[in-house]
Amino acid sequence: MSSSQLLSRISVNHNICVGKPCIKGHRMWVSLILDFLASGETITEILEEYPQLETEDILACIAYSAL
Repeated sequence: MSSSQLLSRISVNHNICVGKPCIKGHRMWVSLILDFLASGETITEILEEYPQLETEDILACIAYSAL
C-alpha cells in the first residue's frame, strides 16, 4: 500500500475529535496509536485491544507522523 493510500485512512475534521487527526471512520486519535507504539505495544497487541482497526490503520498513523 502506498503512502498516499495509507494517508487517505486519516481524517482531520474540526467537527470530529476537535480537529485532531483520527483514523477515518473511528474516533481513534493518531496520537493515541503512536503513544501505544512508543510505549512498546506491538501492532498485534493494538489490534487485539481494538479489533475494529486494521493493520493498515496503524501503518497510516505511522505514515502520518512522518509528515
